[in-house]
Order: sequence, then structure tokens, then C-alpha cells
Amino acid sequence: MTDLGSSRSTVNTSRAADDSSPQPTGWVGWIVFASFMMFLLGSFQAIQGLVAIFNDDYYIVTDRLVVDLDFTVWGWTHLLLGVLIVLCGAGVLKGNVLARTVGALLAGLSAIVNLLFIEAYPVWSIVVITVDILVIYALTVHGREMRNSTL
Repeated sequence: MTDLGSSRSTVNTSRAADDSSPQPTGWVGWIVFASFMMFLLGSFQAIQGLVAIFNDDYYIVTDRLVVDLDFTVWGWTHLLLGVLIVLCGAGVLKGNVLARTVGALLAGLSAIVNLLFIEAYPVWSIVVITVDILVIYALTVHGREMRNSTL
């Protein structure tokens, strides 16, 4: 009787044998979540910016904003921030480390901008700040694992 088992090659062609990097875990879902929340956040910022650009009378501020600028300037700030966040969200979905870093910084900037704009529209600003915090958490805690996954 011939032993065929000993003549077989012991080369393992699985991804785990070829790649020394850790396998993605279930936390990759947080990065996908962060990416889609960035799409949502960018849309929120863009809507807020477009409203401020095209309808200066929409925001009724009884006192003054912390940074007293014309609402058109605030609108362009929100719109630009929204577009950048959406672009970073697409990069995060692809596993780009630079997009993840810039995305976390832009989410922090978005939270600060909305804190300064909170007098104009409190509920909307608080919702956006909450989404910012979720995005920052997902990007900073679990972002590294997205590079190793294949969606």
C-alpha cells in the first residue's frame, strides 16, 4: 500500500498563510458604519450650507452667533465642509488611511462649527454634533481593520 499523504505538498495557499497582517474582524462593520455616517453628515452639512446661502432669513437668531458672520459665509463654510466629508467617506470605504485621518479631523471641525452655529438652529446642530462623535469614535478606534478587509 502506498502512502499518498506524505507525497503531498504542504504549501498552504490560503490568504492567512500568504499575508502576515491580521485578518479583519467584525469591527470592520464600524468603519462601514462610519463611512455611511460620513455620507449622511456631509449631506446634513451641505443642506445646512445651501439653506444659509440661498435663504438668509431662514435662520432667526435672537441674540448673536458666537462668531458673528454673514449667513452666506456660514453657508459656504458648511457646504465646503460637507463636500469634503463626503469625499473622505468614500476614501474611508476604500480603506484609505489618509481619508480616515482627515475624516476624523473634519468630523471634529464639523462639531466645532456646529457648536458655534448652535444659536441659529439648535436641534439640527445637536444632531450633527452627535453624528460627528459617532464618526470620530468609529474612525479612531476601529479604522485600522478596514485596510485588511475586502468588501
